[in-house]
Amino acid sequence: MRIGLLGTGPWAGLVHAPVLDAHEDLDFVGVWGRRREAAEELADRHHTRAYVDVDALLADVDAVAVALPPDVQARLAVRAAGAGRHLLLDKPVAATVTGARAVARAVREARVASVVFFTTRFVSEPRAWIAQQAAAGGWFTAHAQWLGDVFHEESESPFATPWRGEKGALWDVGPHALSVLLPVLGDVRRVAAATQGPGDTVHAVLDHANGASSTLTLSLTAPPAAAGASLELRGTAGVTRLPQGGADAADALTRAADELLAAARDRRPHPCDAAFGLRVTEVLADVETLLAEGARRLDAPDLRGD
Repeated sequence: MRIGLLGTGPWAGLVHAPVLDAHEDLDFVGVWGRRREAAEELADRHHTRAYVDVDALLADVDAVAVALPPDVQARLAVRAAGAGRHLLLDKPVAATVTGARAVARAVREARVASVVFFTTRFVSEPRAWIAQQAAAGGWFTAHAQWLGDVFHEESESPFATPWRGEKGALWDVGPHALSVLLPVLGDVRRVAAATQGPGDTVHAVLDHANGASSTLTLSLTAPPAAAGASLELRGTAGVTRLPQGGADAADALTRAADELLAAARDRRPHPCDAAFGLRVTEVLADVETLLAEGARRLDAPDLRGD
């Protein structure tokens, strides 16, 4: 499969380009980026071509991998699907529900394959654990914590990008938590509560289709010593926790690329396709709405009198 890369940021340079270059079943045709110099530098590093025109790249490939901010990703994913190109997308699919719907619709109408790179879903041990817990059922409640230190004052993370600064932990690490919770506990019927914590920290309570509830704690401003991810399930089978360790992003993206190839070949929807990406975006937007409503209530003047 001939594949191109859209994006030249940290993920593109550290993970996407090396994986596409090394994959035995992919022909890494070239790179397009919003900054020509960055595209040329990344292309030179991997002995491929830098494209100035995104449509020229689309004309030369069968698929694209996207490593761009979600609002840019959504626009270009629609364009790529319209050109009949398969999609290896990053999370979140879009920064708005409208954008995510447009991507899902374009994929459906063009009948192209799509895989959204929810990292945990493509790591061997967590992947097997998710399938096992989904089959077991009987879960009463779950608690997920995804705590990063990207914007902590002591951090020098290359991932402190403008879109993460604007959208915060909810949109950056929230998709990771939801990608595990939804296949195990079922769809989210409603977001029962949401509130802000220190920095960009978000706490949310979800009501799931199978009757279970879950809580999320998400942050990109945690102290480095507090950073990390965990997810615990409690139910009739007892207590179990998402396996930790062994999460290599390059290995996970290689598996995601393998599964895009399989989805394109077999013409079967992938569990982490654009439609699933849309559902995750809808839940994120519902949490965001509750946070905004809570902020408005706090800002409202006290009309009760003394």
